[in-house]
Amino acid sequence: RARTITAIVLDKTGTITEGKPDVVEAAGLDDPEASGALLAIESRSEHPLAEAVVRYLSNAAAPSARPIGPPVQVAGFENLTGKGVTAAINGTGWAVGNRRLMEEQGVAIAGGWREHEKRWEERAYTVIWLRDAQRIRAAVAIADRIKPSATQAIDRLKKAGIKVYMQTGDSRRTAQAVAKAVGIDDFRSEVLPKDKGAFVTGLQQQGHVVAMVGDGINDSEALAKADVSIAMGQGSDIAMDVARMTLISTDLLAIPRAIQLSRRTVSLIRQNLFWAFIYNIIGIPIAAGVLYPLNGFLLDPMIAGAAMALSSVSVVSNSLRLRWAGLDG
Repeated sequence: RARTITAIVLDKTGTITEGKPDVVEAAGLDDPEASGALLAIESRSEHPLAEAVVRYLSNAAAPSARPIGPPVQVAGFENLTGKGVTAAINGTGWAVGNRRLMEEQGVAIAGGWREHEKRWEERAYTVIWLRDAQRIRAAVAIADRIKPSATQAIDRLKKAGIKVYMQTGDSRRTAQAVAKAVGIDDFRSEVLPKDKGAFVTGLQQQGHVVAMVGDGINDSEALAKADVSIAMGQGSDIAMDVARMTLISTDLLAIPRAIQLSRRTVSLIRQNLFWAFIYNIIGIPIAAGVLYPLNGFLLDPMIAGAAMALSSVSVVSNSLRLRWAGLDG
């Protein structure tokens, strides 16, 4: 089916990027209460971005180490898919997440915080906010390196006539920076898991044969709806379980290679069928004695059996050419 793909949707984190985020800058974490609350909340989360924050705050030997208040008890922890988490500390509500979560909860991002956000997002950093019941208390910028093969892989897909899209839960400015870096013209930002699936369905309704590439739980709905679903091998188990194809390596060049392999496989199947039909259309009547009334020729059964075996050998030999087929471009 991969040979018929006309549109491919790529998740950003863990697909276009390495999926190994690290905190590169922070603001507001000189406040022990804020840094302590952020560490306590993010320690309860299993999200890769949360793990990056915990590493950053826990590495006391690093120059980036921040003063952290005494340990606190976290209650009412709630994960809000695609947005962040909320929790209560000493009876006060806190939240950690993206801009959408902050705005939905009525906390404005203004003044110096907006300047931090603009500067970080222009560098393609993901911005995570910390707020208490009233205001923004801290922010961290998280970088996730783009895979070295991403630009080349996307260029090959486009040259093959496939429309390439990117989806991410990050802000528009961050998504735009990543898309520009890898050569993607069409991207969607600040999307939730259900939005990813709806976008795949929308492309299908336009007549596209859609491939979805992702690595996380958030991609599972879109993977299930796609005509061809591709999971990254280092991703979550649920993504690999849902996907029809799993890439063992993290190299995005495996995607155009897989599509090319699909095209060559179907081409060889057609060749094999064609020659097998021709071979049998000619051979079976001769073996049945169709030439005997004309010139008295009869095919020896042993020769006919050898010829039939040769037919199978030719088909297998033609198929084995895939082992040496160059799939690099």
